[in-house]
Amino acid sequence: MKLKRGLNLLDVFCIASGAMISSGLFILPGLAHAQAGPAVVFSYLFAGLLAMTGALSIAELATAMPKAGGDYFFITRSMGSAVGTVAGLLSWFSLSLKSAFALIGMAAFSVLIINLDIHIIAILLCLIFTAINFIGVKEASKVQVALVVGLLILLCYYVFRGIPSVNLAHFLPFAPNGLTAVFSTAGFVFVSYGGLLKVVSVAEEVKNPGRNIPLGIMLSLFVVSVFYAFVVFVTTGVLGAAELDNSLTPITESAAAFLGRGGAIALSIAAILAFISTANAGIMSASRYPLALSRDGMLPQFLGRVHKRFKTPYISLMVTCVFLIVALLLNLRILVEAASSVLILTYILSNLSIIILRESRIRNYQPKYRAPWYPWLQIVGILGFGFLLVEMGTEILFICIVLIAIGIFTYWFYGRIRANREYALLHLIKRIAAMELIDGSLDSELKEIIRERDNIIVDRFDSIIENCIILDIDEAIPMKKFFKSVSYKLSEKLNIKSRMIYKLLMQREAEGSTVIYPGLALPHIIVEGENIFDILICRCREGIVFAESESPVHSVFVIIDSDDERNFFLRVLSAIVQIVQNPRFDEKWLKAQDTDALRDLILLGKRIR
Repeated sequence: MKLKRGLNLLDVFCIASGAMISSGLFILPGLAHAQAGPAVVFSYLFAGLLAMTGALSIAELATAMPKAGGDYFFITRSMGSAVGTVAGLLSWFSLSLKSAFALIGMAAFSVLIINLDIHIIAILLCLIFTAINFIGVKEASKVQVALVVGLLILLCYYVFRGIPSVNLAHFLPFAPNGLTAVFSTAGFVFVSYGGLLKVVSVAEEVKNPGRNIPLGIMLSLFVVSVFYAFVVFVTTGVLGAAELDNSLTPITESAAAFLGRGGAIALSIAAILAFISTANAGIMSASRYPLALSRDGMLPQFLGRVHKRFKTPYISLMVTCVFLIVALLLNLRILVEAASSVLILTYILSNLSIIILRESRIRNYQPKYRAPWYPWLQIVGILGFGFLLVEMGTEILFICIVLIAIGIFTYWFYGRIRANREYALLHLIKRIAAMELIDGSLDSELKEIIRERDNIIVDRFDSIIENCIILDIDEAIPMKKFFKSVSYKLSEKLNIKSRMIYKLLMQREAEGSTVIYPGLALPHIIVEGENIFDILICRCREGIVFAESESPVHSVFVIIDSDDERNFFLRVLSAIVQIVQNPRFDEKWLKAQDTDALRDLILLGKRIR
């Protein structure tokens, strides 16, 4: 059962922003300042800059394959089920741990307002937001929008009131522990940008994903990066190292310094809103990974069940909720480092996926948005993320190895036995080594994804194209020879004498050229009978010579029908004209690898339906 598309651009922006502005802003600045000093501002900016390389790649992949499970889905389709299973479980761990981190973070703020045990509050909130997400993604996103709007208003107030109170002396020395500490701290706070990953996990539920996903991601990354920089700058300038280092409530303490107790309470409320929004977005997105893994047979099928009424993955939601509650027992620093390291690995794999998918030249890899500066952006991202992992230390590398081992174990002893999927890397190997490793199933799957993404409803024209004859001719040939070949092919299929078909084609050409514009011809003949309609498509690389005065024709659509199909013929004619007038159609037509690629170019061409 399909998930319901109910998220618009504002929802996408708020899911990403709400997931990012939380513990990364309200708890980590104190811990990060203890490591990097005032240069922590640059640690946040550097992490955001690296996140941009991954975000641009993820935006492209999500518009090409807007499916539940986000990065798991497109990593599987680019590098195979083994790598995909590892990536999917890593992302599930990361997003769940980040959500647990948000719930734990509430401990430092809840005691300022109410005197209740934090674990009880965290578990109750986890259950509440699981229930909201159970009812529907749109309902969960409405809560998210309200939380994020309120949060941004309070943060704007904090920045504008706090800048006059900044003491520049607190920024000296700027990097007391050296540049190495600045970069390792960037890796430590990288979890702050994990919200970008949450958006693509719910891509299947986004309206107009080709526009809303990349735009929402870019807007969110820009807005959040600006807020991080200004808020950390104000906090550092107001408190100084003595009060800021290792503080778990840095923003609240800073607000108290220049706004009094009322300001501290206001920013504590902002922090709680942020933690709640992160937990809500985390449960929403993390639950889509077991769903996607189960769809592909990598996890038990019951995890992929979608509620008939609410159209939500209720089993996966409940499993994620249980995992979140267990994660609340983990040490805070381990929680942060594990979540950050897993996110970094995911961004590395996403950048690598872009390179593999583009270089494999799969015909139905057709993203609505293409990441700029390819492949340098992806290469810089991979190297930068690798550098961050190394700088974070051996303990983090060990955590990564353990989590990867869990993913490989799951694939080897469960998924490998139940599923075997074609992936883009095989296409790339075939292209380089001329090896027959593929069966076309990936292209077929991507074609169905494009139809779903673009709301393409298969009509009678599509059905005819799916089953029509396609000729692919390399050498230049005269029109008469071409018509003879067409006559034999259509005669065998329609059980009509080839001589009659040839005669009608020549008569039609004598009445007036069927070359409607340079490079394209649309011969049309009417035969006796009822309910007869077929199309034969031809690509001739060197061109068919219809008349000496005309340029060679590379694209031919031969239409044969009975007189009762006149109205449908006009609709088909309109569809073909719309498709061939799409930008770069001629270029794509001549570069298409085979007849299947030619067929898909017609089936997926833009037209009014």
